[in-house]
Amino acid sequence: MNIEAMIFDFGNVLIGWDPHHLYRYLIPDEAERTHFLSEICNGPWNWLQDAGRSWDEAIAERIALHPDRADHIRAYRDRFAEMLTGPVAEGNAILDRLHEAAFPCYGLTNWSSETYHASRHAMPFLDHMKYTAVSGDLKMAKPEPEIFHHLLGVIGKPADRCAFIDDNEANIAAAKALGIRAVLFKNDGSATAALREMGLPV
Repeated sequence: MNIEAMIFDFGNVLIGWDPHHLYRYLIPDEAERTHFLSEICNGPWNWLQDAGRSWDEAIAERIALHPDRADHIRAYRDRFAEMLTGPVAEGNAILDRLHEAAFPCYGLTNWSSETYHASRHAMPFLDHMKYTAVSGDLKMAKPEPEIFHHLLGVIGKPADRCAFIDDNEANIAAAKALGIRAVLFKNDGSATAALREMGLPV
């Protein structure tokens, strides 16, 4: 069956994102930094902002638990731009080729509303998207099925006519469960090859 729409995750697919890129300067000790990013300002905590929780609430909650880390906790929002590491070459090459072929492309990103809109200037690829589903704006996030259903409704195509790349295995599994032709992005050329096998002009 032919693919009629392409869906892109953003973080570490089109634009690099790595909290260590900032915190290696704020917390030079590797063990201390790893503890902070795995136990204090960690993925599950950040996901709640992606899903719509306000940063003010998130920061207040963490500082109440870790008052000695207040400055480092505030930096997660205040210096978020320093976690962005620039364009991801393979992902942008895929998008550029599809855009040149006038192929419909869409975004599906887990990103807090506040930091997403503050970061738009760093994402020129947004101009190539017909529409982007931003989790923080919608208050629903991957891997929950609701945000996939929302985007499929916007696209107006059956799930199996849509391809999707994401670097997160849970998100890929969720998309596949809905019938979307999902490919894990590893930034090693394998996603490009898989999309070509589906017949996409990449």
